[in-house]
Amino acid sequence: MTTFFETYKSDIIYALIILFSVIVLRFLTNVIHKHLLKKRQRKHPNVRPKAITWIKRILNALWLVLGFILVSSLFVYEEKYAALQHNFKLILYLGIVSIATIVGAASTNMWFGMSIKRKIENLEDPTSFKFLRYVAIIGIYTVGILFALLAFPSLKGIANTALGGAGVIALIAGVASQEALSNLVGGVFIISFKPFRIGDVIKVTDNMVGTVTDITLRHTVIRNFENKMIVIPNAIINKEKLVNYDLGELKICERIEIGISYDSDIDLAKRIMQEECEKHPLILDNRSANEILDGKPIVRTALISLNDSSVTVRAWAWARNYSDSFDMRCDLFESIKKRFDSEGIEIPFPYRTIVMKKDKESEVKQNNKKETFKKEKDQNERNSQ
Repeated sequence: MTTFFETYKSDIIYALIILFSVIVLRFLTNVIHKHLLKKRQRKHPNVRPKAITWIKRILNALWLVLGFILVSSLFVYEEKYAALQHNFKLILYLGIVSIATIVGAASTNMWFGMSIKRKIENLEDPTSFKFLRYVAIIGIYTVGILFALLAFPSLKGIANTALGGAGVIALIAGVASQEALSNLVGGVFIISFKPFRIGDVIKVTDNMVGTVTDITLRHTVIRNFENKMIVIPNAIINKEKLVNYDLGELKICERIEIGISYDSDIDLAKRIMQEECEKHPLILDNRSANEILDGKPIVRTALISLNDSSVTVRAWAWARNYSDSFDMRCDLFESIKKRFDSEGIEIPFPYRTIVMKKDKESEVKQNNKKETFKKEKDQNERNSQ
């Protein structure tokens, strides 16, 4: 045993130093991670620090792999030592590139987040910054992957060409699908021409109405009034004819339409609808100065259609914005319905005649009896003749 220790004394000490170094490096990594985690949570308590956690995992794995390679060099022949050195440099290079990429992306994301927060506090539009944040982060990760590819001889040509800028467009077009490219271009068009911005209330279809909360490279996110998130690809939303309630003037004309029966008093129905609309607290007087001088009413009412079993009366009621118009519409339907009921204005509803099966069977039996009786009577008359 003493002879073995004396023979391999330097190798054992070398292995112990490597083992001790790995333990110390992992310990320091965990300590620094906890410190950064606490510091991050104090500044941003609601944000999950994914980047710090990923860096910790990569460093801990890197120390183990590098330590294993260094210890393995004690047990290989001299001709394989060069291969171990190459692997050591490769792992170290990939680790450094990975950490640099994550740090760069996290720092960029943090900077954009602070800039977006400042714009929101200053009541400015943060749409462009939110979109550019995704572009910058994806760009950093793409460059990091390309630098990682430089470590592999078979992929070095592709990485050099892409980093040189000559084949970036061709590389993207070859790898990405047509749908992904159309979504990307759609996002660029949305940011450039701004048909809507973050915070706008838009209507894509009757079932997709809500507030724009985010615009990414691939899709647009809308929060509807049920507090559900609707994710729409940019290529699709670019093709739709949407309504932006926050583009230009915010005031909106709400059309209150109610059908009444032909027997009801049309003038009374129009007056009731006008009175109920004008006394609502959310109504907006949209009359011009000349219209006020001419004595025109705040709310105009008119008979707009003659239907099969009803006539439709419409009231044009203005509100300050979409939210007020929705609340006003709901309130007016209720108050007008109550006034109609009290004033004798009938809202027609369909009538249906229901024939019960039991009654139908009785009617059929009665008819059969009558028919039999008639036949017997006719037969008796013919016999008597």
